[in-house]
Amino acid sequence: MLRRRLSSILSNSILSLRANTNPNLILQPLRFTQCLDSTTSILTVQKVPTVFESIRWYSLLSLNDLRDKVPRKQKTRKGRGIGSGKGKTAGRGHKGQRARGSGKLGFEGGQTPLRRRLPKRGFHNPFSLTFQPVGLGKIAKLINAGKIDSSELISMKTLKDTGAIGKQIKDGVRLMGRGAEQIKWPIHLEVSRVTVRAKEAVEAAGGSVRRVYYNKLGFRALLKPEWFEKKGRLLPKAARPPPKQMDKVDSIGRLPAPTKPIPFSVDKKEAASSSSA
Repeated sequence: MLRRRLSSILSNSILSLRANTNPNLILQPLRFTQCLDSTTSILTVQKVPTVFESIRWYSLLSLNDLRDKVPRKQKTRKGRGIGSGKGKTAGRGHKGQRARGSGKLGFEGGQTPLRRRLPKRGFHNPFSLTFQPVGLGKIAKLINAGKIDSSELISMKTLKDTGAIGKQIKDGVRLMGRGAEQIKWPIHLEVSRVTVRAKEAVEAAGGSVRRVYYNKLGFRALLKPEWFEKKGRLLPKAARPPPKQMDKVDSIGRLPAPTKPIPFSVDKKEAASSSSA
């Protein structure tokens, strides 16, 4: 880098000197003249233009050339012969646990480890579910703004695409009764859970709410069907709910995202026909 910088400076200065100065004045030596006086003798130097006068001196130190002051001590190379001082056993000694490798994580030499000495606090339910809440008032505002079509089925994909809920849907959506007085026209929804107040408000306006079940893969197929198309895979089939959630849902979620509601009378007829058979 330094060599390239010096060469570019010299070449540019010589070219500019050839264009702007007399070639007879280049590389002429300095002229020394001596003026003798009655008392003293003074040696003066007469200035003669040279090539170095046209060179603009740049600082050879720049910010991109700065380097940290790293230590000069080299890294210890182990296992490179007895003469190196760290050969043979490479500083591990003879036999023992540390000579053969590292011990188990959390092992404290046989005494009770810290994870067993500390007391247990709290309880974590492995079967707990996390639902994202959404109020009827927010849905009514989106319908009035024209972002949601009230004549079509309002699914969880519709709520996500319109910004009624966040991007992260872990186990589903819970329909809340906040702003229930704003619902004055029939709407049809499919959510994971619904409160009693919200269900009564929707049914009083002539609409319906269906509780549907989707597993993790089903939610991905419902919310991001383009992911399966990008991977060259088919949409999965809808999964049945586990026994503990069987009585908390009305039906299995449909794939891909549905646009028309299913009347509850169809389910009652199917249930009656299956029971009679």
